[in-house]
Amino acid sequence: MGQDIEWFDHPGGEPAVVVPASPRWAEEAADWLRRIGEALAEPAVRLEHVGSTAVPGLPAKPVLDLLVAVPRLDDEASYRPALESLGLVLRAREPGHRFFRPPAGEPRTVHVHVCEAGSVWESDQLCFRDALRADTGTARAYARLKQPLAATVGHDRAAYTSGKSEFIRSVLAECRFGAEEAP
Repeated sequence: MGQDIEWFDHPGGEPAVVVPASPRWAEEAADWLRRIGEALAEPAVRLEHVGSTAVPGLPAKPVLDLLVAVPRLDDEASYRPALESLGLVLRAREPGHRFFRPPAGEPRTVHVHVCEAGSVWESDQLCFRDALRADTGTARAYARLKQPLAATVGHDRAAYTSGKSEFIRSVLAECRFGAEEAP
């Protein structure tokens, strides 16, 4: 795990389990995004369903990844109380990103990632999701990587994340190259 990440509580402990895609993920994400939008006193610049559960047909851990882009990430008072009112807790603080999820011991059903609008973090999340949505071959390759990886790492979510890193970096490099080539 990155040295510049400030963790609250101990991360991990739950198995990395990849399950078949569910059509309910989109509905559940829309409900969470609506609730987050209503709870925020200062509207978010962007609310998005990202990650594997946002890609139709892609097997994934049954945990929704939601992106909340705010005007100023360091102004935690503008979003943290709202997210906490929904039963989420701040689990990690790192440069460019805040990570919220249900408290330890409760089912991990959603991850809320807060970033600054217009940031590289925001762009990377959207680019990766959109690349998987646009290219079924890339999505299938990602699924072929994730399923056996989850089966071998057990409860080591950090190893699961690390095992996907090179694939993600290569997709993001293609996204950036494509963006540079666009007129």
